[in-house]
Amino acid sequence: MKALLLQDKNQWKEMKVQEVEKPYPKKGEVLIEVHAAGLNPVDYKTATNGNPNWTYPHILGLDGAGTIVELGEDVTEWEKGDRVVYHGDLLKKGAYAQYAVTTAHTISHIPDEVSFEDAAALPTAGYTAYQAIHRKLPLDQVETILIHAGAGGVGGFAIQLAKATGKTVITTASAHNHDHVRQLGADFVIDYRSEDVQQRVKEITDGKGVDAVVDTVSRDNATLSLEFLSFMGHLVYIAGAPDFTKVKPFTSVVSYHEIALAAAHRADVKSQKDLAVIGDEMLEMMVEGKLSSLREETISLEEVPQALERLSERHVKGKIVAKLKS
Repeated sequence: MKALLLQDKNQWKEMKVQEVEKPYPKKGEVLIEVHAAGLNPVDYKTATNGNPNWTYPHILGLDGAGTIVELGEDVTEWEKGDRVVYHGDLLKKGAYAQYAVTTAHTISHIPDEVSFEDAAALPTAGYTAYQAIHRKLPLDQVETILIHAGAGGVGGFAIQLAKATGKTVITTASAHNHDHVRQLGADFVIDYRSEDVQQRVKEITDGKGVDAVVDTVSRDNATLSLEFLSFMGHLVYIAGAPDFTKVKPFTSVVSYHEIALAAAHRADVKSQKDLAVIGDEMLEMMVEGKLSSLREETISLEEVPQALERLSERHVKGKIVAKLKS
């Protein structure tokens, strides 16, 4: 089969499509003919330093969508030909290939109304956002949410999910992306380059601060975000924990929530199955017109390295998807 091969760590910019042996499904797994694969920053980040569990050449790509072509032992809930999407295990070979293997209990059925390309845009960024909004926050106690980097993948999905629950959504974005994030559902947009974010948050919330912050940027930004929270506020962090010492005990009583989507693959089966539950829910929202896939660009497998390089420069809006089969 054809696959985009990472020959060694820190060589992701030099990846090329080559022929490799087709994989096969083991017990509890399925073999998927990949029609589309989503690109994510985690691809180039992990490829830079490699992983001790990888053997080279390695195949990147956590988000795959396609059809099941072979069932492993004990797989009874799926059939050949089923259209599915999945978030893959970081430690295993990925979806930048004609065929990929994944666990049967973590995949979601793609409705006929959703294309392979739109489905492939979903898992890593979408499931992460879903965990942040629906698995971590006590939504009955939250009215205002600040979502950093709303024009990105996680931020864009988080805006839509938060707005669908009826919350007041504030986001940060560059000026040229303001219309985009407003279309996703943001009520207020702050230009982090030209405005004082803390001051604007205080103005919008009448000095109270927001009930929750979803930080997708960095440890430093998560630490800074502690100053934006109201009493009993919640910080959900995805790109690194804040400096917890910045909040004195028995003052603002902040709750902290870590998001690490890939950790589900190391957890119990119930936690792994939740990936499929999240996928099912978000795909249904797509069918109902309540959720955009955020897909902004569709490329070929050969173009993935160049696209990942653009992702690494942090100037990409929405999602990029590689189309592997017409």
